[in-house]
Amino acid sequence: MDKNQKHEDETPLGSLDGLLPDLEHVYTDIHAHPELSMQEERTAGLVAERLRRAGFDVTTGVGKTGVVGLLENGDGPVVMLRADMDALPIQEATGVPYASTASATDAQGHTVPVMHACGHDMHVTWLLGATAVLAETRTTWKGTVMAVFQPAEETAAGARAMIDDGLFKRFPKPAVVLGQHVMVGPAGALGGRVGTITSAADSFQVRLFGRGAHGSMPQASIDPVVMAASVVLRLQTIVARELAPSEAAVVTVGALQAGTKENVIPDEAIIKLNVRTFNEGVRARVLAAITRIVNAEAAASGAPKPPEITPLDRYPLAVNDEEATERVAAVFRNHFSEARVHEVGPASASEDFGSFGTQWGVPSVFWFVGGTDPDVYAKAKAANRLNEIPSNHSPHFLPVLHPTLKTGVEAMVVAAQAWLAAV
Repeated sequence: MDKNQKHEDETPLGSLDGLLPDLEHVYTDIHAHPELSMQEERTAGLVAERLRRAGFDVTTGVGKTGVVGLLENGDGPVVMLRADMDALPIQEATGVPYASTASATDAQGHTVPVMHACGHDMHVTWLLGATAVLAETRTTWKGTVMAVFQPAEETAAGARAMIDDGLFKRFPKPAVVLGQHVMVGPAGALGGRVGTITSAADSFQVRLFGRGAHGSMPQASIDPVVMAASVVLRLQTIVARELAPSEAAVVTVGALQAGTKENVIPDEAIIKLNVRTFNEGVRARVLAAITRIVNAEAAASGAPKPPEITPLDRYPLAVNDEEATERVAAVFRNHFSEARVHEVGPASASEDFGSFGTQWGVPSVFWFVGGTDPDVYAKAKAANRLNEIPSNHSPHFLPVLHPTLKTGVEAMVVAAQAWLAAV
């Protein structure tokens, strides 16, 4: 028996290898049956059944489809472990045998394909694995494990829905909130940092009003297409010309919709945009600049009435508590080795995970787990082609099962045990 194997067997994780085949089945099953935000009925049912089997006290329907499991095991701190469950309206193109062929009706009534393109199927499996390990090894720890399976992370509605449904009143206050996310990076590696770990995000719809006319008589129109094009171009100057090089932000226009026919100038145009920031002061300035530019371009075009700017969703900053993060990093380095644990910069992706710790007033820690085949990642890095690896939200995004699956379960258990009182 080598040194690493001996170290593992002396911990509760010695039972994990025997659980991996079942967890692999759970993962491929969830991947093949994705569900849109707030529609996670099947996933929630699977989660609830497995938690009950492990001995957890289970509450379903929290925030519509959320699931909370409590495992009390003597005196000690409460540790909250969180996973998100929802999938995305994307047509899967991975080609694996367990690829999704599912479709669903979205909130707007449209039939859309559905895919786990952000790894939430892996997150659910990780947390189910961690709860199974902790339930099987109750002689090694004391305290309470609170497993929270959250809906609707992709729409920034799930954490808020669970909180509004009494999460903070119906369940014990934790000493810490822990969560993790699979990302592009060598499988088996972990990354985190003290402070901001994921960006704030704000999404808006901008409705611009013009005056329609025949395409052959543009002088009779106030063209909202030209107005929208000017807005899109001018929005790019916010980051380029209104922020210092040391300040980070992203302003992305993801949709521009206007008209139905080539020889008809329409009455209005719709722009949908997304903003990512890492600092509240920068956020305030960027949002103010967007409002100023949109209104000014409409006025310059002679629009018949001011634009409508409608918020769509908002993700708060996810900020890792310094002391709690250093505690997690220390146990990770001890368990996984220094070589597998890395400090990373803030991610421009966004998460509503931070709402739990911030609004509950407790420390939280969020980290990343690599999901890319290590050889593929190393070759891409050597060739300066990392941007060609399919990332989260790509129809080709698919974490490698091993060692991603085992690493995520280990990380959640090891992190939880940094707080759960030893026997």
